[in-house]
Amino acid sequence: MSRRILILVALSLIGVATPASAQILSNPGGALGPLGQAIPSLPTQRLPVVGAVLPNQQQEQERQEMAASALAQPSLDRIGVGNVIDTFGSKPLARLRDQRLRTMILQFSEQLDRDKNGNPVRRGELVVIDPDAQALADVASAGFVPLREEAVLGLRFVVLSIPDRGGDIRKAMKRLAKAASGLDLEYNHVFEPAGGPLATTYSVALASGASLTAKGSLIAMIDGGVAAHESLKGAAIRQRGFVGKVVPTGHGTAVASLLVGDAGRFKGAAIGARLLVADVYGGNPAAGSATAIVRALGWAEENNAQVVNISLVGPPNKLLEKAIAQLQTRKIRVVAAVGNDGPAAPPQYPASYDGVVAVTGVDAQGRALREAGRAKHLDFAAPGADMAAALPAGGYAEVRGTSFAAPLAAARLAAIGSIENLSREAVDGKGKVGRGIVCSTCAISPKTVGAK
Repeated sequence: MSRRILILVALSLIGVATPASAQILSNPGGALGPLGQAIPSLPTQRLPVVGAVLPNQQQEQERQEMAASALAQPSLDRIGVGNVIDTFGSKPLARLRDQRLRTMILQFSEQLDRDKNGNPVRRGELVVIDPDAQALADVASAGFVPLREEAVLGLRFVVLSIPDRGGDIRKAMKRLAKAASGLDLEYNHVFEPAGGPLATTYSVALASGASLTAKGSLIAMIDGGVAAHESLKGAAIRQRGFVGKVVPTGHGTAVASLLVGDAGRFKGAAIGARLLVADVYGGNPAAGSATAIVRALGWAEENNAQVVNISLVGPPNKLLEKAIAQLQTRKIRVVAAVGNDGPAAPPQYPASYDGVVAVTGVDAQGRALREAGRAKHLDFAAPGADMAAALPAGGYAEVRGTSFAAPLAAARLAAIGSIENLSREAVDGKGKVGRGIVCSTCAISPKTVGAK
């Protein structure tokens, strides 16, 4: 059976994968199987074309199917696609992305629906931006009920419940547009961590450390919650949940450690900086909505953050775009990862918005990651492979993906204050790296800290 056929078989079987186990991925650069077990490294050689599947070929096929199944599962704890990219190549990653989103919507069907392009949205919810009194009256007469009204960053928006909350949200959108023409309408899209695979952990959430009134730059990160970890003991961190209580995740913990971690030979890129952690998931992969992210952006602005790191990806969303534009008028810079679904996937947001610093990842040789996604523009690269980050359960893991490059770029931007200065310190890389690689020496080798 050829490698191409194996890939197609693996892709076809993703839809029946079981939910991902609530564990941390422990094999470097690997993935979790359906029951949370580590998947062996996948060889990259082409298998011979034969009429029957030999035992060793069958084992290889099963490993590939497990790898594909793991990548198709929604997770708040991915730490990298690892050598799965060598098995599947970059182009099928876009198909894996589509299947992952379908799996996510199916797995959380009571909470999620899809827009016309198949992107996950909050079920039964539509958003109207800056409506006037007459518009709201028209909306009510059409059977749409206001769930909540919010004012953030100079924007006013109302989240509406559709008449049949379990009904087709795409049809509801068309009905609403017809009932109240001229309204600025949007879905409440759901955004994913751009980790590429760390399931929600049962670790203790990090308590606030040193006072945020201390000197030093102030960075905000919008992600999952952060767990208590030895590298974060002395850091000035404040956490806040935007969809309930703060719930630690592997992804959020890894990103925070890359920013302000400091323990022995492990050093984050912004030691001494103060950190705001906005948890927009509360441990639920079906959270992470545009409205939660916008509220988190408002919190960052209220606390005078200088830079906001968003290692999340999703589709274009008008409410989020307007909120980021408002941040920019307040001289707050947003840094975002381009994602890990390969260049064949659609451009990802918020990295693709004007003025957002879009960041990709490179390996230890300065080569752009093959699985890196794309944005409508690319500003910089930073280390995104061959590096360690904190694990919630203690110790460190080898991480890979643009999620972990973005905080390094955010750290440098906060330290030196401008895109122009960041451009001047960027060094050349190989492949698509934007203006160059920043924080090129910031990655901590996994061997240095005994990463799992």
